[in-house]
Amino acid sequence: MSDIKFDDTVDITDVVCPVTFVKVKVALEELDEGQILSIRMNDGEPVQNVPRSIKEEGHQILKLDDNEDGTYTLYVKKAGD
Repeated sequence: MSDIKFDDTVDITDVVCPVTFVKVKVALEELDEGQILSIRMNDGEPVQNVPRSIKEEGHQILKLDDNEDGTYTLYVKKAGD
């Protein structure tokens, strides 16, 4: 588990691409600039695509933790609009 303090969390382990990024984008839109979102996602396509899409939106990837259960937790700092 990470020592990063986050403001909100979204679990996308129950959805498939491209809905995964849509859920993340909506969650990020609800945060203020500088706040941190914790994203729980499955290994595979989400781990490859979600971080890349987040970077393309201009947000900062802080850390990706392997939960050792087939899921990962990604920490993202929201950029300014």
